Amino acid sequence: MLVLVAPGQGAQTPGFLTPWLDLPGAADRAAAWSEAIGLDLAHYGTKADADEIRDTSVAQPLLVAAGILSAAALGDVSPGAVAGHSVGEITAAAFAGVLDDTAALGLVRTRGLAMADAAAITKTGMSALLGGDPEVSVAHLQKLGLTPANINGAGQIVAAGTLEQLAALNEDKPEGVRKVVPLQVAGAFHTHHMAPAVDRLAEAAKALTPADPKVPYVSNKDGQAVATGAEVLERLVGQVANPVRWDLCMETFKELGVTALLEVCPGGTLTGLAKRALPGVKTLALKTPDDLDAARELIAEHA
Repeated sequence: MLVLVAPGQGAQTPGFLTPWLDLPGAADRAAAWSEAIGLDLAHYGTKADADEIRDTSVAQPLLVAAGILSAAALGDVSPGAVAGHSVGEITAAAFAGVLDDTAALGLVRTRGLAMADAAAITKTGMSALLGGDPEVSVAHLQKLGLTPANINGAGQIVAAGTLEQLAALNEDKPEGVRKVVPLQVAGAFHTHHMAPAVDRLAEAAKALTPADPKVPYVSNKDGQAVATGAEVLERLVGQVANPVRWDLCMETFKELGVTALLEVCPGGTLTGLAKRALPGVKTLALKTPDDLDAARELIAEHA
């Protein structure tokens, strides 16, 4: 059984969309989305530098567009389940047919703008903790006033909070943590700092008519498969200010009997976690169109 997954913010790199726009029809689709959401996806995905695409309001639509374009390039895919990490949940909602592509891009544009505005209120950020015991790390983060915003499994937790709190963490790591790595994001996502964005996203969601997922949609909230489009949309709104439980998503993949995990562009982060947490599961990350043939072989074997 194959699970199709989409990465979250921080996976983007300068120029990563360039080769995908050379595929038949891709540039036209990106141009139509750009007009619909008021953001030049082709420019930011091909010419913008790292600082420009670090902007939350830019990074999030770019990631969803890249995920949809790279998945479409695979042809017909029938995964056993879909999931996404953070903003990748909107990409996964498009995979599952909960939202059409234009609706997904419109929702993520609102999400990115609202979260960027929320992040501007207080200087905040996120850092990944590598190694250590999760329970020990979570308790230590709470002592420092930080939130365990992403519990990713495979020995990785992401802390979020003010820059001062993150500086304190760098000087006072939890026992067993090998390294604290600042992430290329512009705010403390999935924490109370994002509360102002929730209302704006909820208002935008009212205008959408979600369909029920065509395949099991595994949610970041608790790793559970969600059966209705209305609940998927409700969870997409709430997750902005609540922790991502990717560890629980991977536990559900195990329970579902997943044998292969395919990560859409810009892949790498989630396959890395799966290699450590899901031994025996084959993984493949779509980075460029050169990976498509290998991905199709994986799909043929496991979908």
